Amino acid sequence: MTDHRERGGMSAVLLACCALGAVTVGATLTLAPRRAPAAKIPSIATEEYGKRLLAQTTELLGPHNGDPKMQYSGSGLSCGSCHLGTGIEAGTLTLLTATQHYPRNSPRTGGMTDIEDRINECLQRSMNGRALPATSPEMIAMASYIRSLGQRNDAMGASLRKAKEPPAFQTPDRAADLKAGKQVFDDRCARCHGSDGSGLLAAADPVHGYVFPPLWGPESFNDGAGMHRVLTAARFVKTRMPLGKPDLTDDQAFDVAAFINAQPRPHMANLDRDFPDRTAKPVDASYGPWADSFPPEQHQFGPFAPIDAYYKKLKKSKK
Repeated sequence: MTDHRERGGMSAVLLACCALGAVTVGATLTLAPRRAPAAKIPSIATEEYGKRLLAQTTELLGPHNGDPKMQYSGSGLSCGSCHLGTGIEAGTLTLLTATQHYPRNSPRTGGMTDIEDRINECLQRSMNGRALPATSPEMIAMASYIRSLGQRNDAMGASLRKAKEPPAFQTPDRAADLKAGKQVFDDRCARCHGSDGSGLLAAADPVHGYVFPPLWGPESFNDGAGMHRVLTAARFVKTRMPLGKPDLTDDQAFDVAAFINAQPRPHMANLDRDFPDRTAKPVDASYGPWADSFPPEQHQFGPFAPIDAYYKKLKKSKK
């Protein structure tokens, strides 16, 4: 059987939009050990291979690639589905600044996380898969590529890095309207992602992934992903969608993000272990337990201002 790591060339998959997660690694994840010594790095674990893995995640690591040993992703999504242009595009969900943020303390885990942990978070949550071993050529290659982007970012200069995106998303002071969100989806999203949210395959064989990724269903992100948070999804939608011409209003982005996240998708086990400090949990985390008495529906769809005010008051009282 041909080793997918030795295939040459790029697939026909066009990197496009999706509602995927860009949050810190969760306590339910298998955290990666530290990086392998340089002397033990396989020759295949190059930055170029890492870039291919981000662009062709479905083909090289996905559930349909034909090699059970290389099936680490459990969906039809690629890293580039959200980290557009394999992470080199400035703006929302860019990877150019990843090294500036890691290692860091993660409220989700209650401990420190690094780039390797972040990669496994994407695989296990946004791609509904399993963790890569830290010493695997794939982990080394992806981490090396992402770290190289930090060097590129430093060399680019602030003027070149500045993103040409719409104004930042401002949360509407109301609950999301799912009916209005469906209308936005039908009018602006279905043409690429399908009326049933199942995306558009790049070829008849699903191993090659999607031109436009699925937003719900078995091939999409699970309910532990960052994009299953309505505010996270709305920020991405506002600044990036529709692809090439992001022009939705705050209300439209808010409502369509809620509609997408209300649809069925894979479930991630042990989500109750996330955020050991419940007061550090995001207000739009859709799964409990929480350190408040607001109903689950409000945590998922808002209004979020009362929840935010509650935690601000709680933190102020502890000082």
